Amino acid sequence: MHPILFRVPLPAWTVPLLWVFLIAAGIAFAGAIGLLLAKNKPGATAAGIAGVALAAIASQVKEQTYTLGPLPIYSYGVMLGLSLVVGWYLTLGLAERDGLPKETMANCYVVTALAAVVGSRVLYILTNLDEFDSFGAMFDIRRGGLVAYGGFLGGFLGSYLFLRSHRIPLLPWADVAVPSLASGLMITRIGCYLFGCDFGRPLGETAPAWLKKLGTFPRWAEGTLDHGSGSPAWVQHVKERGLDPSSEASLAVHPTQIYEALVGAGLLALLLLARRRQKFRGEIFLIFTFSYGVCRYLLELLRDDAERGSIPPSLPEHVLLPAGLVIFAVGYTIGFSHLLRDNMVRKVTQVLSFVPAVALYLALRPETFAASATLQYSTSQAVALATGLAASIAFAVYHKAALDHPEQAMALSLPDSPAAAADRQADGDDDEDEDDEDDAPRKKRSAPPKAGDAPPRATRGSAKDEGRATARETGAAEAPDTTGEA
Repeated sequence: MHPILFRVPLPAWTVPLLWVFLIAAGIAFAGAIGLLLAKNKPGATAAGIAGVALAAIASQVKEQTYTLGPLPIYSYGVMLGLSLVVGWYLTLGLAERDGLPKETMANCYVVTALAAVVGSRVLYILTNLDEFDSFGAMFDIRRGGLVAYGGFLGGFLGSYLFLRSHRIPLLPWADVAVPSLASGLMITRIGCYLFGCDFGRPLGETAPAWLKKLGTFPRWAEGTLDHGSGSPAWVQHVKERGLDPSSEASLAVHPTQIYEALVGAGLLALLLLARRRQKFRGEIFLIFTFSYGVCRYLLELLRDDAERGSIPPSLPEHVLLPAGLVIFAVGYTIGFSHLLRDNMVRKVTQVLSFVPAVALYLALRPETFAASATLQYSTSQAVALATGLAASIAFAVYHKAALDHPEQAMALSLPDSPAAAADRQADGDDDEDEDDEDDAPRKKRSAPPKAGDAPPRATRGSAKDEGRATARETGAAEAPDTTGEA
């Protein structure tokens, strides 16, 4: 494995962190003032918050320094950057195809990406508080330390807040954004593999040789990193599984990083295919949420790294783990099974969705009167269950509404741009001008007579009225009534 791809040669300088963060805070405040003058209140608010956060960090690291030297370029950081670039082009291409405003979506992508990185780091910190010996260490993400579900939740929140300020609905954006999440899983998990984190349980003796080779992580040479003497798998196996410290490699484990990268590739293909038969806005997002929830829950059964965190309650494993699969089966039954048009096929798949839970229960069930191991859900498993079930309920509601109102279900409901509003106002003015032109002859005909003009001849009336008018004009006596009217 290669945790560091290469090092950038830089001179050895000692930099006080206080001034670094103060300068960054000053730049953020200056940007906030500029955005405020440009009447961009959401941007000014975000820049102001960033400035306050940087100033707070400066107050915490005022006595710390950073020695600038040969800069290591970590493999995980490179893969994270690559995933953001790929996601940029993929998301904006799909957004333009769906008719979303490109410039606004580009800004939203930047906000979402930053919020995702922050969210993934925050969730990692919350589940591994004992790992950090200083406040500054919480911000060092070059070696990894990001939780995928934290990025998912953080990006969702960032997108919601940004789009709300622009009066743009969330679901159309979510549909074009989640394919980039799938591609991000595919790419960043390769970075995890190169670094050696997020590894799985030890493989059995009967595992194929090629899989054992993929799942063996080396002991790094001294000085490869500032801390630790080997890959995370090697270190954990020495501490917890009795591996000889002189061993040059870890035990052979499940390469769960590769498994999840393949999951990302499969989800990307699934989402792009689902777009062809999309029935309502938000469908692609909900499919991703449920599908990734199921896959991540199953992958967590194979994960063994100690950095995942856990959530109560503690239950016997033969009860807790199958219960999660039952929840997903219920979610599929009430929601996503309705993607299948054939009623018989749908019912068969609904029944089959409960089979994995039963099989896992039978596989984990202890012998009679034997003690059963207890465990808790990992943080990612708990989030997967909650979001997967919520996505199933939402899908059932939106899918039914889409069948009743298909055109409305696919409407973007975007606010008018200034140009479109101006065009609409101009069209309305033109229509009013045309109406005025049509009314002009009628107004001319109905205008009051001027002095000296002959009184207009009635366009409607009885023969009697016409006779009287003629008599007055000629000075003759009133004509006799020949109409029969009293």
